[in-house]
Amino acid sequence: MAISASDVKKLRDITGAGMMDCKKALTESGGDVEQAIEIIRKKGQAVASKRAEREATEGVVLAKTTPDATRGAIIVLNSETDFVAKNESFVSLANSILDLALEKDPSDLDELRKLELDGTRVSDHIMHQIGIIGEKIDISYYHKLEAPQVIAYIHPGNKLATLVGLNKPADEQVGKDVAMQVAAMNPVAVDKDDIPQEVIDKEIEIGKEQARLDGKPEEMLDKIAMGKLNKFYKESTLLNQEFTRDSKKTVSQYLKEGDKDLTVTGFARFKL
Repeated sequence: MAISASDVKKLRDITGAGMMDCKKALTESGGDVEQAIEIIRKKGQAVASKRAEREATEGVVLAKTTPDATRGAIIVLNSETDFVAKNESFVSLANSILDLALEKDPSDLDELRKLELDGTRVSDHIMHQIGIIGEKIDISYYHKLEAPQVIAYIHPGNKLATLVGLNKPADEQVGKDVAMQVAAMNPVAVDKDDIPQEVIDKEIEIGKEQARLDGKPEEMLDKIAMGKLNKFYKESTLLNQEFTRDSKKTVSQYLKEGDKDLTVTGFARFKL
């Protein structure tokens, strides 16, 4: 049967699939739009199965907060190629999933995949896009953060994003500065007390061994190791790091310039 251009366009508007894929699906279904949609969906499953072992290491990392800025989320939507990652429809899908996560507040990645986006499960949306794009895509990371004020930062290029939680509302620029600090300096914890004891013990042991290999006296090893541990705190804990915009002060000192009670309650960082 003859397939009209309007039918092809209608199916394309519904599915987002290419014009030729829509025409083939309509021809196969005898013009039945619902059946054609199912054909396109099954094509996505077939492509996904073929590409299941492929590496999807490109993609986008996006972060955003709720309108009241008390909750934020980061998601990573992966693709096989940077070409796809830069595609407007791919970035739009990632943003839609992120908006859904902020609205529904899923507890983890599995729950996010099961949420419905425009009446269809997120996992099915992704499967559908695999059929359209022709390469593996997947959500590989989801993290949420709650605080009296949450700030989101996306580094240009959509490959790195951060969230920072503050214990009280503050000037937006202050929050952004700290979120950018997290992006640039990659701290492992907010403060000294947040570092697990096993990590501290490991750093002390490493410090001792380095001093021992340098020929330092055995009785000096503990003191040298503690010095190295303090350096580790300064370099790796957010509040004790040198502030990137003014190395004469720490991040903690910067925060307290405007409000002596202002501090960071938590952060998240993901780099592709």
